[in-house]
Amino acid sequence: MSDFLLWLHANYIKPQMSAPAKGSDYALRLELLQSQLEENGLEDLDKALEFTAIQAFLLGLRTGEGLTLSCQ
Repeated sequence: MSDFLLWLHANYIKPQMSAPAKGSDYALRLELLQSQLEENGLEDLDKALEFTAIQAFLLGLRTGEGLTLSCQ
């Protein structure tokens, strides 16, 4: 992945994902999973979440998701 996408994930996507999710069912399950993993597992989980978030962002760009709402 490009350096820009990794920077974008670290500085924009990851903070946006963690802020509103607190208290949601997904956040609780993720916290439970993180508490069960050892350090190597946490690193793997972080990389998997990073990859998934970047791919979802790129899919949104490719499909133009949300562009019709902002163009009105």
